Amino acid sequence: MNIKMKLLSIWTPHLLLKRELDKVAEATIKCLDELMKEYSPESLNQLENLVMEGNIEDRRALMAEHHNIQVNALIESLGYEKAMDVGRKALFEEGYKLGLETRKLLGLKGENLQDTVKAAELMYRVLGIDFEVKNLGKNMVLRVKRCALADHYSPETCRMMSAADEGVVHGLNENMNMLFKKRITEGAKECEACINFDIN
Repeated sequence: MNIKMKLLSIWTPHLLLKRELDKVAEATIKCLDELMKEYSPESLNQLENLVMEGNIEDRRALMAEHHNIQVNALIESLGYEKAMDVGRKALFEEGYKLGLETRKLLGLKGENLQDTVKAAELMYRVLGIDFEVKNLGKNMVLRVKRCALADHYSPETCRMMSAADEGVVHGLNENMNMLFKKRITEGAKECEACINFDIN
């Protein structure tokens, strides 16, 4: 583990958490805004701009509620299946960009699974998400024990937004592909995702 990751693992400044959360909110909201501009322009015109303020818990709640409004507008306009299809594809790409940016910032190497998992832990600390990864290797299982966003997301929003998480993991390590199978917002005790690690 390099020095940047060691330091951040020990202590992540509160101001840094807020800044990174605001960055995630801006990226994901902009992504959904672009979809609304194409598929639900009237809803976009009525949507108020999000102002991120308060402590980090307040900011998470504000972001999540804004996501709910955007996802609902897309579902109303496109229907559930098409909205999920276009929304998840766009958010995966947005998450991939965020993961790739973090990978470069932290100097991650593609073959180092432990550093990839640690980087993901650092990123998701921003969102109030705690997870563990079992069976570190080719076929892994990620289990989310705590998710601050689950208290605010609708099941539909959680399903769409989880594509951004899957994109982040792929951006952190392009040899890894993740897919969620269970979600707290859909009644599961914990979120569960399968992660495949494929390196030639």
